[in-house]
Amino acid sequence: MILDDRAPVCDVIRVVIADDHPMVRGALREAVSSALPGAEIREAGDLASLGTALARDTAIDLVLLDLAMPGVSGFSGLLYLRSQHPEVPVVVVSATEDRVVMRRCIEVGAAGFIPKSTEIEMMREAIRMVLQGDIWTPGDLDPVLPTDPSVADMMRRLASLTPQQLRVLMMLSQGRLNKQIAFELKVSEATVKAHVSAILQKLGVDSRTQAVIAVSRIEQGNFSRAAQA
Repeated sequence: MILDDRAPVCDVIRVVIADDHPMVRGALREAVSSALPGAEIREAGDLASLGTALARDTAIDLVLLDLAMPGVSGFSGLLYLRSQHPEVPVVVVSATEDRVVMRRCIEVGAAGFIPKSTEIEMMREAIRMVLQGDIWTPGDLDPVLPTDPSVADMMRRLASLTPQQLRVLMMLSQGRLNKQIAFELKVSEATVKAHVSAILQKLGVDSRTQAVIAVSRIEQGNFSRAAQA
């Protein structure tokens, strides 16, 4: 839903706050409630519950997503949401203030990036702007950052994974075995093996360990180390 200040808004705005820290969810709930009086707010503490919330209600207008919560592996969680629910704007709300991480999030489809240190009033403004169709980032974010070819290539490769492949990759990053992944996804181990093979091919690596290392090196701002390794 896009807000229009020139016309009354009749529909209820629905927002999902996805963060594993109750205190952070409380602060974000306050920001959303004051920015959007009457909004329906749902909370999720991990990727699984976030997925359930989005599956249960197809009319979600906004997701506020933490990059570091159970089930989320850096950018793969954001990529998963953008591929699985491309119609829902996702704003990353993160403790990191690394400008390169912010830029990468916008590049892979985030509608905004709000550092957790942002004042409540500024959070309200950011939420309103995103629902009006704009992209919000801190004012001092350089819109043009140098692009590392190695990192850009890996980001493109990650973006080529299907939603199910991204889920499998996130589980691999958590150290899950094929049989554990199969049980959680309710598929056969053969299907999981096929997904893993496709992931390795798309990422251009030879083993699941290399896939996990490649992903981990571009998370948490470790871009220079990824390029040098």
